[in-house]
Amino acid sequence: MPPLLTKEAVAKARTQNKKPEVLERQRLNVRYHVEDPVMEERPRRFLEVFATILENTNYGFVLDHYLRVRAKCSRCASECFLYQATGDPDDVPCARSSLLLDTYQRYFTIGGKLKSLFTDWELTDEIIEKMANSVYNCTACRRCMLECPVGIDHGLLTHLARYILSEIGISPRALVISTRAQLDGEHRNTSNIPAIALKDTIEFLEEEMEEEKEVQIKMPLDKEDAEYVFFSPVSDYLMEADTLMGIAAVMHAAGENWTIGTHFPDAINYGLFYSDRLMDRILKEVDAETRRLRGKKILIGECGHASRTAKMFLPTFTPSGDPFPVIHILEYTYDAWKKGKIKLIPDAIVERVTYHDPCNIARTGWITEKPRELIRAFCKDFVEMTPNREENYCCGGGGGTVSIDELRPYRTGISGKAKAEQIRATGAKYVIAPCANCKKQLREVVEDNGLDCEIVGLHDLIYKALVLEKPAEKEESEVAGEERKETSS
Repeated sequence: MPPLLTKEAVAKARTQNKKPEVLERQRLNVRYHVEDPVMEERPRRFLEVFATILENTNYGFVLDHYLRVRAKCSRCASECFLYQATGDPDDVPCARSSLLLDTYQRYFTIGGKLKSLFTDWELTDEIIEKMANSVYNCTACRRCMLECPVGIDHGLLTHLARYILSEIGISPRALVISTRAQLDGEHRNTSNIPAIALKDTIEFLEEEMEEEKEVQIKMPLDKEDAEYVFFSPVSDYLMEADTLMGIAAVMHAAGENWTIGTHFPDAINYGLFYSDRLMDRILKEVDAETRRLRGKKILIGECGHASRTAKMFLPTFTPSGDPFPVIHILEYTYDAWKKGKIKLIPDAIVERVTYHDPCNIARTGWITEKPRELIRAFCKDFVEMTPNREENYCCGGGGGTVSIDELRPYRTGISGKAKAEQIRATGAKYVIAPCANCKKQLREVVEDNGLDCEIVGLHDLIYKALVLEKPAEKEESEVAGEERKETSS
């Protein structure tokens, strides 16, 4: 199958926009902005960091296994939407992974050290630069695993390469600045929103909901002993008000005991994208905030990577060894609906709707069917994208690349191209994407590829379809219930 894009289109999307003096000063030709890269002896520093990580983690076991079973059959290329767009051999997942695996074999295995006596292969500045570009072309969506005959997780190898590079100062500045603000900044979140501004936003949303629904819906702050402590991407408070209102309305209708913590409200964990060390610190903050409020469970909003990080890695990094249960908001809403705690108006949404599976919650089959059942309960015209569920195409901004604005031409022109054509084929008015990163990326994909549709969260539409009892109706219902009890007795 020929590539989706011409060589000229690929070259344009990969254009380097840095000033020549910056390239000369940093001696690093990558498309993303870097703050403070190591300048001298990069190969030696890279190998020192690699050795330290191997000594203190179990990555060595994984790498040894991948070396024993790896094949360069390139079957993964048939599943990689990047390669399908570009046709570039460097975009084949196993070619990208070889940059790290060859380094590991050469310097950290007996066979590789013996082989080096007869070959002159060495880790060089050029190989590190190629790796630094390649691992941020990849969105770590892990779709390639579906076709690998030996089950190599190329997304994991991309992550490990990013981790090593980050320890020598080669990471996108956008990720570094956001994580620094979240962990060490005054306001403890990636968007640097002051607590007072967060409270003002919540009060505004509460007023908006009361005006629209004629029901007083609260978003409780710092409430102790709640069943759920809610963590959402803090960017939702700036850009995804409808999603938050939908979630609050569901919690209200279900009569749930929940709260939002103001000391550490941000679910975002960019550590997943480039540094295990920072992922560990962020998870410990989520754990500490839940314990501060004496909550019982952690509830994550519409965010793929935050949900996967908390669900999969809290058991590893929780200092107490007793991690809180982690529930995704889609799981909560589905269970509340199935138990009859919330009601949805059938055919409340008549326009055509399609659903985008966020990679972090769908690739392993974790959350695929529940949102679809919910959608069919209140949407009249639901159509699937093809492929979908575990085999879905990434939005094109996964792995944190959506946060790197200077990569937008690449994200929407190359890595988002397959998703753009997939959406176009559905003819949908609404594209439901229950993930903050996916929403941002898909809105840019839609704009840059000339699509006519709206990107929304699932709870944006649930807000429109949710049955909410008004105070007078609730009072009448309660009186009627009491009268029935008296009559039956």
